[in-house]
Amino acid sequence: MINFKKINLIYNQKKVIEQLSLNIEKGDKVAILGKSGLGKSSLFYLLLGFIAEYKGEIHFNNIPVNQKTVWDIRKQIAFIDQDVSLGQGKAIDWITSVFAFRANAEQAFRQKQMEELLEYFELSKDDLDKDTQELSGGERQRLAIITAILLNRKVFLFDEITSALDAHLKQKTVDFFIKNKEWTVIAISHDSVWLKNPKVKVFDLEAKSWQQ
Repeated sequence: MINFKKINLIYNQKKVIEQLSLNIEKGDKVAILGKSGLGKSSLFYLLLGFIAEYKGEIHFNNIPVNQKTVWDIRKQIAFIDQDVSLGQGKAIDWITSVFAFRANAEQAFRQKQMEELLEYFELSKDDLDKDTQELSGGERQRLAIITAILLNRKVFLFDEITSALDAHLKQKTVDFFIKNKEWTVIAISHDSVWLKNPKVKVFDLEAKSWQQ
């Protein structure tokens, strides 16, 4: 499904990733573990085509990732970055605006599903009327997660999306994504709720190997 082969990446004259090979199958739930500076987020940027200068090969569904293919590949992936940038204005306006993006134009906004997801992730309709700048870190993360699900993608890239959640909500989030066998989930995280879940494969970026 997703294959990184012998990736070498230099950024600001520093080796960020060196000779990395990683294969992720459809339906895998993967946690990427590693200290700061090892290139965890860079893996996502490489897959999404945000970084073009590197050595090695990247394939998505057997299609090489390059400037000709990356647009179609992005339309199959939901990505939430560590900063959870929601812009300004009401939360509901941000959510609906995402569906106006060219990459999401084919997706229909589903009000009923949104309401069901709000309930599951323990948010209310009142939270949708809040200004995004007034939301707590945990509220922002949950709204970003809900939006990613509404986009109806099959591949999710998450960068520390549970860091601001309490233990209860961390568990609910992981459970939600693990139960869907069709979804492929790659989560950069230091949370034990990901790393110690028996259904999550843990890849140690420093050792360049899977944890046993």
